[in-house]
Order: sequence, then C-alpha cells, then structure tokens
Amino acid sequence: MKIITLLNEKGGVGKTTIATHIAAGLAINGARVVLVDADAQGHASMLLGVGKAAGLYDLLVRDAAFKDVLRVVQPEIYESPLEKSRGQLLVVPSNVETRNIANSISDAFAVAARFEELSGVIDYAIFDTSPTPSLLHGSIYLATDAILYPTTCEYLSFDGLMESIQHREEAKSVRARQHLPPIEMLGVVPTMYRQSTLEHRENLEELTASFGDLVWPALPQRTVWTEAARLQRTVFSFAPQSDAAQDARMLTKRALEALQNVHS
Repeated sequence: MKIITLLNEKGGVGKTTIATHIAAGLAINGARVVLVDADAQGHASMLLGVGKAAGLYDLLVRDAAFKDVLRVVQPEIYESPLEKSRGQLLVVPSNVETRNIANSISDAFAVAARFEELSGVIDYAIFDTSPTPSLLHGSIYLATDAILYPTTCEYLSFDGLMESIQHREEAKSVRARQHLPPIEMLGVVPTMYRQSTLEHRENLEELTASFGDLVWPALPQRTVWTEAARLQRTVFSFAPQSDAAQDARMLTKRALEALQNVHS
C-alpha cells in the first residue's frame, strides 16, 4: 500500500477536489482506494456522499476497528457511465472532532500504525488535509510515502506551498532517525488557472522554474467542478465528457505515472 498526502498550508487551493478525483480515478482504474478525510470540515466526506462522521477520530483516539469507520462510496457517485469502476473506493470520514485528534494522541506513529493494518488489502490511501498544521499533520508525515501539493498561481498560495515544503524537510530528519525513507515529492498541481491573467501566467512560469518537471499541467478554472460538488458527484459521474472530466483523467494518469517511482 502507498500513502499519498495532499498538502498546502493555504485554504481554497483545491486539495479536496484533487484528492477526491485522484482517489476516484485510481478506483476506476482498478485500485482499492481509501480516501482519508483529515480535515475537520469534512468536505471530502460530503463530496463523496458518505456524510460527516467521526471516523478518523474514532480510529485514532477510540481505537475503533477499520470495519466500523470505513464507508463504501457508491459507484454512481464517482464513476463515469462511460468507464465503470474496476476497483473500490472507501472513505474514512471526518467531522469537527478531527480537530481534537492532535490533543488526544501521544504516539507520533499513531497514523502509521493504524494504516499498516490495511497493507495487502488496500492499494492506496490518500489523505486530504486541513490547511492548518498540527500534531496530526506530524503523524501523517510519518506515515506518508509521497506528497502532492495543489496550489493556485497566486502569491498567498505560493507562501502556503513553501511553508508546506519546509515542514516536509523538517519531517525528513525525524524519519531519518527512525530509519524511514524520505517522503517523495509526487508533484505540484496548479489549480484554478486563468490563462488570460498575467499574474497567473507569470506565476506559473515561476513555479516551473522552481520545480521543473514536478509541475503537473495546470488545471483551468471551470465551473463544472463546483456544479458536480453541489450534487455530491465527481466530474467523472456528473459530466463524463466535459473538459473537467478530461482534466481529472489527466490527473489520474499523471498520478499513476508518478506513483511508479514511489516505494511504500
């Protein structure tokens, strides 16, 4: 099993949208995927139709069994009628209790220990995180194999990106002391991109100059993403022939290619 975490210490950059669509895309392509909603807002849980619940809190604090916290996502919510899912998508849901996890666990390896239980059963666990760093983030770092950084092409989002990358560097020394391999940088995804905006064009050039091939193709701003979310559907399900659905397929393809170089 490989654990992938979506991070940016700036809200509103598309972490939940990217996390849910990569998870759905991997499931459509035949993988067994668990999407872990690690944000107290519970938006990933809502988007995939399972509703907010204290799943992650119950798992890490109350020592609940996975069978009691995992929620199966119904295929019609995430798959396209043009490409039926060959895998399975499950969610560990979140709610406001997630905020209390950091103050309720003492073992920094709590996340790693619990998700090790899914090894051999699940292919990918994908963590959608909150923008505010906490001790829970630290525990997720110790469990993570690779990080994907969504960012808008705007100044404050870049600041959140750099803060997140700095925390990854700090986590490397902790992992090294535990004889764990470094966390791979899966890539940087420019989101809500507006080609007509000079700021976005210049900032995308700056991003590419800094990270080179790690920068994934920019995702244009499209209203269909929010329209699908309002109906608790992925764009694969809501508008399978739309440009947004093609963007989501590109995300999945790029994720599969990048994950080939990640060792769990």
